[in-house]
Amino acid sequence: MENEVKLAAGAMVALAVATAALVVMPYIQVRDIQAPAALKPYTDAQLRGREVYIANGCVSCHSQQPRDRALAPDFSRNWGRPSVPSDYVYDKPHLLGTMRTGPDLLNIGARQPSKDWHLGHLYQPRAYVPESIMPAYPFLFRIKDAAEAGEEAVPLPPGHAPAGKVVIATQEALDLVKYLQSLDRTYPVLPAPGTP
Repeated sequence: MENEVKLAAGAMVALAVATAALVVMPYIQVRDIQAPAALKPYTDAQLRGREVYIANGCVSCHSQQPRDRALAPDFSRNWGRPSVPSDYVYDKPHLLGTMRTGPDLLNIGARQPSKDWHLGHLYQPRAYVPESIMPAYPFLFRIKDAAEAGEEAVPLPPGHAPAGKVVIATQEALDLVKYLQSLDRTYPVLPAPGTP
């Protein structure tokens, strides 16, 4: 009986130390972080696009956390400065990602601001990046004979549009592109020298 009590006490101490180190201390470090002035909350369309991003598993192949120059070549890839906790103030849940099959997307809105490019890339990635292994998302689009009033026709490179048809972006595709365009964390994280 004495050994079971020691075992249970040891397990409880180990659990308490692990909880303090992995949950409590990180929470204390980031609980009071404020959003930078340049970071705006997501709009309703961007939030809907974020849901499309999550639903289609984009986070499985793309991270949203450029790393420090000393740790990885992310800066030389033009992916932006290393991310900081305040970059994620409005992200619930955080979509940091654990894999980089594709490029980091935290600053894709700055690197590639074109709506047409994003729509075409979602419809057929290899039309824009021939060596891409990203899957196409044709279910986010409709193929029609002609665009109607209020519909967004996607301009595709020659040879990638269906013959005699137009590709129309659904609202899901448009919202996803708005979310991707909102991913722009190029603002400075430190105040300019000489500012209080």
